[in-house]
Amino acid sequence: MKRILPFIIGLLLWSCAEKVVEPPEDLIPEEKMVEILHDLAILNATKTSFKYFIDRYSVKTMDFLFDKYEIDSTQFAQSDRYYASVPLRYQMIYEKVEERLEERRKILEEIKKKQNDSTRAIQQKRTDSIKNIRKETKPSS
Repeated sequence: MKRILPFIIGLLLWSCAEKVVEPPEDLIPEEKMVEILHDLAILNATKTSFKYFIDRYSVKTMDFLFDKYEIDSTQFAQSDRYYASVPLRYQMIYEKVEERLEERRKILEEIKKKQNDSTRAIQQKRTDSIKNIRKETKPSS
C-alpha cells in the first residue's frame, strides 16, 4: 500500500501537467484576447439594449470584431479553446475583462452624475430667476 500511494500521486501530478490542448500556431496573445472579449461583452450588451438599431443596420458583431482585430473565426475559436483548456489562465483573462468593464462602468456613472448635476443646476437657476421675476413684478402693498 505504501508503494501504491506515491505512484498514484505521481500519476495524478503527471496527468495534471499534461497539456490537453496544444497552443495553435496563430494563438491570439492574452492581452489582445482580453480586448476582444471586452468588446464582445459590450457588443452583446448593446445587442440586448439596442436590438432595433443592430437589426436595422445589420451589424454582425463577430464580423465587426474579426475585422477590428484582424483575426478570423478559426483563429478566435482555436485560441479560445486553448485558453479554456488552461483554467487558471482563462480565469485571469476573464478577470481582466471584468476589471475593464468595471472601470468603464465607473466612468459612465461619473459622466451621468455630471450631466445630472448640470441639469439640476440649470433647473435651480431657472427656478431662482422665476422667483426673482415674481418678486420684482409683485405690487407693493
